[in-house]
Amino acid sequence: MLVGALADAGADRQSLISALASLGTDANLRFEQVKRCGIAATKFHVDTAETHKHRHLPRILKMISGAPALPDRVKQNASAVFQRLGEAEAAVHQVPIEKVHFHEVGAVDSIIDIVGACLAFDLLGVDAIVSSALNLGSGTVKTEHGLLPVPAPATAVLVKGKPVYARGPAMELTTPTGAAVITTLAQDFGAMPAMRIIASGYGAGTCDFPDQPNVLRVLLGEATSAAEATAITVIEANIDDVSPQILGFAMERLLNSGALDVTLQPLEMKKGRPGTLLRVLAKPEDRDRMAQIIFAETSTLGLRMYSAERLVQSRQWIEVSTAHGSVRMKVSGEGAYAPEYEDCRRLALETGTPLKEIIAEANFEYLKNSR
Repeated sequence: MLVGALADAGADRQSLISALASLGTDANLRFEQVKRCGIAATKFHVDTAETHKHRHLPRILKMISGAPALPDRVKQNASAVFQRLGEAEAAVHQVPIEKVHFHEVGAVDSIIDIVGACLAFDLLGVDAIVSSALNLGSGTVKTEHGLLPVPAPATAVLVKGKPVYARGPAMELTTPTGAAVITTLAQDFGAMPAMRIIASGYGAGTCDFPDQPNVLRVLLGEATSAAEATAITVIEANIDDVSPQILGFAMERLLNSGALDVTLQPLEMKKGRPGTLLRVLAKPEDRDRMAQIIFAETSTLGLRMYSAERLVQSRQWIEVSTAHGSVRMKVSGEGAYAPEYEDCRRLALETGTPLKEIIAEANFEYLKNSR
């Protein structure tokens, strides 16, 4: 589906077929225009008579490195995907990675899918990949190891720490092959980054679901300085039986552990008791770690968690020189600016100058130099 989507978005189909032929698999590769629930999409077919489906990792890596028509970056990326997949299979079966038998993912069609995706990204000149949360599906899947619950064991290992969900038909919607490709190549997961869309493509799956299009969509774009929407998790707790020092220490631990923001807000709770609302903004993949810190450092017995979006403007750091030393200025894409507090605080302590004067000097120097 990913190769079909990338071809639908503009990756040259003949170049894909010609370069993939150098793998020496003797597979017949073709693209077909189809519809899924009324959505036009490209179906990528890998036709092969192969019956032997067991390959070890070294053999697959040798096939990739020995393909003369594949660019070096494609070989590196495809090898990295298979290496990650091998590590996941080794963890599932508790065997050394060199002894892992690739079953379904060692078949010709899966090798073509992985190398083809890496090649299509290269043909399109893609520099960075951001993925939405992964829909794993539900139900069961038939494998070489029998009937297994979704996600398959290797998929569960591969998507560890990534945002996932299950929606739609009761079947496998993220395979180990797809999970290996996206978790290896994607730089981030979450909301769409700020960009100017230049192309889109739809890759078709084999089935045609009655209630939703069985397609995978890719959007190609160029980065812009527009406000960026990022998915976050908000974690909250009402606390009324710990001292302010403990809450202050909990805030410090959360920020040092990667929380995006932590706030403490006074509350009046039941029976007139004063309390504090602890609110933490975190990356979705850090949610459980933040929750463990809150439970360890405070007295709360429960937490509220919900998803939200955060709009973030592009920003850059510009250093200015004041009479007391250098200060970094944070400047947004819309022109807003502010001196870095820690820089100003350090200079105030080192020189004995009031903090407000350091901040005023930094603002003055930035304005003077930016005109």
